[in-house]
Amino acid sequence: MLLACVGCYALKYAGMSIPQRILDSAAVRRVALLLPVGLLAALAATQTFGTGERLVVDARVVGVFLAIVAIRLRAPFIAVVAVAALGAVLARQLGMP
Repeated sequence: MLLACVGCYALKYAGMSIPQRILDSAAVRRVALLLPVGLLAALAATQTFGTGERLVVDARVVGVFLAIVAIRLRAPFIAVVAVAALGAVLARQLGMP
């Protein structure tokens, strides 16, 4: 645990020690802009379609689909979450695994 704390601090310190001219480069700005989107998309995909080491299609897919529709309609965040949860619940109630 202590080693993990030291490692996290060292990583944070290394990030803060990067010279400003490198941070201002177009490539670094582009990566910093796109990397979170890719990571969040990968996280959402693995949480939606993954169960252990298998890929599955179940009620979570309905929830994610309805959330995407709500986002496209520019619904508030709480409405997106509620629509996704209700969609998944209804899909499970209708017999979807």
